Amino acid sequence: MRKKPLVIVTRKLPDAIETRMCELFDTRINVADTPMSAGELAEALRTADVLVPTVTDRIDAQLLAQAGPNLKLIANFGNGVDNIDVGVAFARGLTVTNTPGVLTDDTADMTMALILAVCRRVVEGANAITSGEWTGWSPTWMLGARINGKRLGIVGMGRIGQAVARRARAFGLSIHYHNRRRLPGQIEDGLEATYWESLDQMLARMDIVSVNCPHTPATYHLLSARRLKLLRPSAIIVNTARGEIIDENVLTKMLEAGEIAGAGLDVFEHEPAVPNKLLKLARAGKVTLLPHMGSATHEGRIDMGEKVIVNVKAFMDGHKPPDRVLPSML
Repeated sequence: MRKKPLVIVTRKLPDAIETRMCELFDTRINVADTPMSAGELAEALRTADVLVPTVTDRIDAQLLAQAGPNLKLIANFGNGVDNIDVGVAFARGLTVTNTPGVLTDDTADMTMALILAVCRRVVEGANAITSGEWTGWSPTWMLGARINGKRLGIVGMGRIGQAVARRARAFGLSIHYHNRRRLPGQIEDGLEATYWESLDQMLARMDIVSVNCPHTPATYHLLSARRLKLLRPSAIIVNTARGEIIDENVLTKMLEAGEIAGAGLDVFEHEPAVPNKLLKLARAGKVTLLPHMGSATHEGRIDMGEKVIVNVKAFMDGHKPPDRVLPSML
């Protein structure tokens, strides 16, 4: 009888996914759903044939150096692979896969939700109800900003950026974007999108900025202090990508000083830590904060797990996994 590969899963996955993985592989699951320590991750790397980590697991060069001879595949449960040193893994002969595509709609939906929440002060209004502050309708209380007719600048026009653009057009937003490569004319025309080769030029002209690019060494603090200062005081910024793309400290100071109208953040630079100053701003209604839940739908998590299973099974059957990630792709 052919021996099943040892697959170690670092976090609790949906029951249906864990059940199927246990049927197909010799699977060790994390029933407690507590993040593994560096030592536990190192032990997993030493013993597993396949490691299935998540965004909260930092698989760096130091950990990869402890990988055992049986480890051949790191099948990431997530689209972004900034938690894994892909270059070192590749150099050590390890294959890395991810779960692209399945989170596009969920993340785009959350981006639009944050845009609406910030512009229309949704969280503030909800808090006014639960705190007992609301005493009745008033013509000048809790006024927000209309989004119809505003300019939306999308930073990163991949799958998610394009999905955001499609949704935003339905709300009457004018679509602008900056990307490493300009989209083909047919896609650009379909989205009625204006391309900006210069990110600086785009930022200075937008009413709303949405960050939808992956976190790579090239995009770390892409929205730096200098670039954030280009935003107009009436602008808002929304981030459902990765916290490291924005200089969070500078953004916080600008919100405190009223140099930017607002922000909606689903991700943070040092999560799960959220700076006290940002929390204070949230309580004051100047920023909307969410706990990295952009992809958190039942359907999305199931789809992610199914992608992991397909990648592991393909690899173990001697085929090229469909979602392999190479250093050249980052």
